[in-house]
Amino acid sequence: MKLTAWAVERDSERGRDVHLLVTVEAESDAPRAPVALNLVLDRSASMRGAPLAAAVEAAQLLVERASSKDYLGLLAFDGVPEQLVPLRPMDAEARTELAEALSAMQAGEGTALHEAVESGAAAVRRLFVPGARPKMLMLTDGEPSVGPRSLADFRTLGGKVAESGITLHALGLGRHYLPEILEALTGPAGTGFTHVDDAEGLPVAAAALVAELFGEVGTDARLYVKPMGFSELLCRHRYPARVEGDALSAGLGSLSNAFARRALFTGRLELADWTLGVTTTWTENGDTRRVTVPVQRVLPDSPEGRFIRAVGSELDLVAAESAAWKALVRRNPIAAEQSLKVAEEALRELVRLAVDEVPAKRHVERLTDLKLAVERRAGELPALVVRRARAADAHTGLSIIQPAIPIRKAGN
Repeated sequence: MKLTAWAVERDSERGRDVHLLVTVEAESDAPRAPVALNLVLDRSASMRGAPLAAAVEAAQLLVERASSKDYLGLLAFDGVPEQLVPLRPMDAEARTELAEALSAMQAGEGTALHEAVESGAAAVRRLFVPGARPKMLMLTDGEPSVGPRSLADFRTLGGKVAESGITLHALGLGRHYLPEILEALTGPAGTGFTHVDDAEGLPVAAAALVAELFGEVGTDARLYVKPMGFSELLCRHRYPARVEGDALSAGLGSLSNAFARRALFTGRLELADWTLGVTTTWTENGDTRRVTVPVQRVLPDSPEGRFIRAVGSELDLVAAESAAWKALVRRNPIAAEQSLKVAEEALRELVRLAVDEVPAKRHVERLTDLKLAVERRAGELPALVVRRARAADAHTGLSIIQPAIPIRKAGN
């Protein structure tokens, strides 16, 4: 693992703050663990046609990328979930069976989302493959219409899935799915969810997820930060965090050699003389690793200092953007305008900092859409951009912003 911890001290409205950015990144050549993955695919009526065809193409990518040590299964759901292919090692026979089941997929009626996740997780739990990582990948374009539908039900379910050791990933397609539900399901696992505008973008988004799913080298990663000389310490990213003795810990979940994990902490100083002790633990090849990470103090205008500031500004931006949309939903235009101003100032700060790893341009289009909605005080909000904003918030809040990975076409 490549581990870094940078700390920058700056003045704030409340006194003197220290911002600590910890990065945990697997080596690119680290051997990955096999996975036991159940693909949970929505085949409700709204998926009929191009969406279902694109979903099948994306699922075929999983089959192509899987090694013979990986176990894959397929659960399809409309009003009723059905495990079409049990989790099996991806030998030639299993690949053929899975490819045929995907090709024969037909759309039905209803969306039993809650039961589908329950059933998919139960199938994963029933199988033990030594060394393999239990996972689920869910793709849906619709709101639940059968079974439990409340956000509280899905929060409880997401927590239970994560507690059972299963990592749940999700793709939300188009205009109809509820981002709050996908966030509730994936948040406890530390994954967040991915938004796709339309069927054309699905294969590319799936390729990025495949890189993450088939790149995992460590699990149960956790950071421990012990402050001395501070009056308070806050984990800015929305990882599951808790106080443990004299340290604040944050669970990072799985570590992939495709994407780094980052966690930003902000602390208010009580003393001029301060220290931060940082320790990282994770499980790799069945062994628990524990490493102390030396903290390097950097200047605000150094490359590292600017990077820390950019990460903080991006967190502020997406949080304010999400708050503005929520305010519009609640018919509170004044609160929406205030949140928009915060988001726009954060965007301007990203432009000023000009950090390549945290580009401002990926937020411009969404904030433009938000500004138009606030100015018009539209009675009906554009569902697509609301879902896009919520997905950006979920991903940024868990520090797993994924670059687009072009899908390779057959024969190339």
